[in-house]
Amino acid sequence: MFDIFLYPVSAILWFWHTVFGALLSPDSGVAWVLAIVFLVFTIRTLLIRPALGQLRAGRRTQKLAPQVRKIRERYGKDRQRMAREIQKLHADNGTSPFGGCLPALLQIPVFLSLYWVLRDFTPGATSNHVFDQAGVTSFLNADLFGAMLGNWVSQPVADLLAFGTDRPRMLAVGVPLMLIAGAATFLSMRMSLKRQATLNPQMAGISKAMMYLAPVGMLASGLFFPVPIGVLLYFLANNVWTFGQQHFLMAKVDREEATQEKDKPKPAAPRPGQKPKRH
Repeated sequence: MFDIFLYPVSAILWFWHTVFGALLSPDSGVAWVLAIVFLVFTIRTLLIRPALGQLRAGRRTQKLAPQVRKIRERYGKDRQRMAREIQKLHADNGTSPFGGCLPALLQIPVFLSLYWVLRDFTPGATSNHVFDQAGVTSFLNADLFGAMLGNWVSQPVADLLAFGTDRPRMLAVGVPLMLIAGAATFLSMRMSLKRQATLNPQMAGISKAMMYLAPVGMLASGLFFPVPIGVLLYFLANNVWTFGQQHFLMAKVDREEATQEKDKPKPAAPRPGQKPKRH
């Protein structure tokens, strides 16, 4: 289903591994780590435009929230009339209630492809899309401070020993990756929540709960599920990028809105002695 994305994503990973492998060594764990990180950075750079569009659409929709709330209060018992009025409100303001969702939906297949390309480096595999068997073997033999990139923390001890590592080394590398990735997720969600002042109390409570549950989920998935170290590196790079991008794009949209407010024509002041018009 995602083959249309998997091959380009694996090609980008292959490119960065070739670059860093030439500088270091093709079988170097550092070369593979850098390749994974720059794969994420490359894909996220390509997705900045839809992410910016999503944020702009969200801001426009957020400004209409008070009017939407009034419509819901006024036509709460007439669902069809309420839907028509909300649709008309968005049409009059050039927005869409789904404007912030569409860019996010476009990004989902890409993020899943990033994940599956790294998950498909499995023992016995003869290829992984662009990578041949030698590339798969190189990845599986690569390590970060003794933790193999293709293995995971909860793997049986015998399997870890067969790949030349053990549980303590996997924990020593895996847990910090999980904690940093979880911290970046928490900070990103907190930043977003602070900007969403128009959320109703129920949604605000759910968002606040998710802000704490998401990092816990990150730690639990890394400790108890088959999530290889290479995939944890992907989570880390992706979540840190999200935090930085969110800060950058929010500042950009803030400047755009400030410029728009500044450029709005101001109502003409009445001449001296002239009575202000009453509407």
